[in-house]
Amino acid sequence: MSFQTHSAEWSSHICIMISELVLCVVEEKNPEFWRAQAQTTLKSALSRKLNTNVAKNIVLFLGDGMGITTITAARILKGQLENQTGEETVMTMDTFPYVGLAKVYSVDFQIPDSAATATAYLCGVKTNLNMVGLSAAAQNGVCRTQKGNEVTSILKWAKDAGKSVGVVTTTRVQHATPAASAKRDGCTDIAAQLINNTDIDVVIGGGRKYMTPKGTVDPEYPLDRSSLGKRQDNRNLIDEWISMKKEKVAHYVWNKKEFDAVDPETTDYLMALFEPGDMRYEVERDPLMDPSIIETTEKAIRILQKNPKGFFLLVEGGRIDQGHHASRASMALHEAVALDNAVARSLQLTNEDETLTIVTADHSHSLSFNGYPFRGNSILGKSPLYGQDLLPYTTLMYGNGPGHKIIDNKRPDIRSSKDYIQQAAVPLDSETHGGEDVAVLARGPMAHLFQGVNEQSYLAHAMAYAACVGANQQHCVATTSYRLAESRSSAPHSSLTSVLSVLLGSIMALFLY
Repeated sequence: MSFQTHSAEWSSHICIMISELVLCVVEEKNPEFWRAQAQTTLKSALSRKLNTNVAKNIVLFLGDGMGITTITAARILKGQLENQTGEETVMTMDTFPYVGLAKVYSVDFQIPDSAATATAYLCGVKTNLNMVGLSAAAQNGVCRTQKGNEVTSILKWAKDAGKSVGVVTTTRVQHATPAASAKRDGCTDIAAQLINNTDIDVVIGGGRKYMTPKGTVDPEYPLDRSSLGKRQDNRNLIDEWISMKKEKVAHYVWNKKEFDAVDPETTDYLMALFEPGDMRYEVERDPLMDPSIIETTEKAIRILQKNPKGFFLLVEGGRIDQGHHASRASMALHEAVALDNAVARSLQLTNEDETLTIVTADHSHSLSFNGYPFRGNSILGKSPLYGQDLLPYTTLMYGNGPGHKIIDNKRPDIRSSKDYIQQAAVPLDSETHGGEDVAVLARGPMAHLFQGVNEQSYLAHAMAYAACVGANQQHCVATTSYRLAESRSSAPHSSLTSVLSVLLGSIMALFLY
């Protein structure tokens, strides 16, 4: 859709919009509409009961760069893709009953990167910029400072507790590689750590070229030199991973046909790498070659949920962040909508009584939503107001990034497309992150722990508490003992048995203290 640049065109647009909204507008003009809506919401809040079950499963949805402005804009886009005005749309994540905020700064910077934030929400420890899995006592790029400063993540805590674990992403599964100098100092690259550090049952995303020796021809793009293998150590990590799983049913796949053929009921391990690097944006994805994030999330859950002890799954909408860095808001928002659709599918596949589901972000971006647009205006469109330079501007803009362009001392006139780059105030090759708090939405066992304003590092500890993994498990024994006694209370038994049951529970609790 092209932007309207004249008032006559806007009048025509408004008339069309009103004809579609007439029923909604009539309802919303009646005060009783809002009063009734509020009463329904109030009754729902008053009837809410705390779910204090132990979380058998945890599904953590991480929208990389999905700040609150992105959530709002994605909500509107989702509605408009369904031929609604958009503002009143309810996304799946909007239905989560418990909402809080997480402070995302790193130890050394006001505004963080994805490495420092991942260490916070997965390991429960804040660290420095560009640091992964290390405390702030370590120094970036200085490998000799790594020893003794390592921190473990909730993936390991869950695995140590006997649960299955998985990672699904829309980027490359490595997402970064250390600098060459750091490798010479003894650091291990992230791709190698992926197959050696924690025994991850399901790994789905992109990143084939980081797993194979330099010059290895890619099976999907054999003539593309940029898709050739990158490893300097001549290791084929895919082959190594397969050989490590010889005693199990393990599958490595690289296209949708192979992926669809994987039977979750008989599969112990799955590694699926659909692109040499990052996966394609959702709007550019070839559905015959690459599955959607909905499909990858479903496959992961179906494989992991066979474990009677439960699972931990991290699902990352990683290209939200990359869309923002390129100042392509359309790409970022479509990725956020896709992530919300994956949340919906996850809820269908799991039981809320035993599965804690969390949706959050690692950080925000410099995206702004401005300009007094009319109700139902395209979220990717322009404001009805013009600047003092008599040129239009979009309702979505960036504080900085590649969208800053001045031609003959003027901003360029604008047109809309999926490739449109939003205008920015400051010229940069890549738009930067934002530093404001991010939303944390939760439902399921112990979801009420995710309320208020907390440090981002709190999330890992709250998830671990809910699932009885890692440290701080005293409450788990007490809860188990109480429920065991409660379940027996309905059956005939002697008073001596009752006393012994209580004593046993007390002794077990004391041992853990």
